[in-house]
Amino acid sequence: MNPMKLWTMTDVGLVRKDNQDAFATRQLESGCTICVVCDGMGGAAGGQLASHIASETFISELEKVLKPEMTPEQLREASSYAVALANRAVREAASTNLECRNMGTTLVAAVSYEGGTVISNVGDSRAYHITEGGIVRVTKDHSLVESMVDRGDITAEEARRHPNRNLITRALGPDISAVCDGYICPMAAGDFLLLCTDGLVDTVTDQEMLFEVIHGSDPDTCLGRLLEISKSRGAADNVTAVLMQKQ
Repeated sequence: MNPMKLWTMTDVGLVRKDNQDAFATRQLESGCTICVVCDGMGGAAGGQLASHIASETFISELEKVLKPEMTPEQLREASSYAVALANRAVREAASTNLECRNMGTTLVAAVSYEGGTVISNVGDSRAYHITEGGIVRVTKDHSLVESMVDRGDITAEEARRHPNRNLITRALGPDISAVCDGYICPMAAGDFLLLCTDGLVDTVTDQEMLFEVIHGSDPDTCLGRLLEISKSRGAADNVTAVLMQKQ
């Protein structure tokens, strides 16, 4: 199995003083690639700590249990286990530091297998599968507005501008047992997977992501171009993304 090709980007944006996002990637000798993106919350110190603890713990714990012969379903279970340990690590750190007692973080992660990736998410950071044929959001946000869209109270377009769009209903840290959703995403050679925080989602449309990844001048500058679009629209939040391409 060939490792995925990777590009990464994180930026504080134009409004925030601190970057509370974090990402981590690991390419194993077996050819397996692990990527994770987190968006911290709970004040500058807490959010930054939570996102870094979650991203590093997820990768290190998953790496310990991965075996080359694992099926996608087994990878999904292993990822869920790593998410639970990341949640425990965030909660333990919060319990020992008064300043950080309300901290938490989202998490979206991908681990590759021969035929694609297995994706896990908690909160509203997202994974998109991007191909010549279009862009598909793999994950479902754990957020107030997503549940409103599901009920038919608002449209997906209205959700993008809703004043409560950043209220999430599930996160690592605040939840005793933060249950993650798991997805198996088959990928063909040349396909892309984009993991990103809501700082990108709130300022760049899905179609713009598709255009820059597939039709832009070069994948090597793709994330930089997406960041420029975000900044041209104010970039009120931190902006973080990891782009993976199956070889």
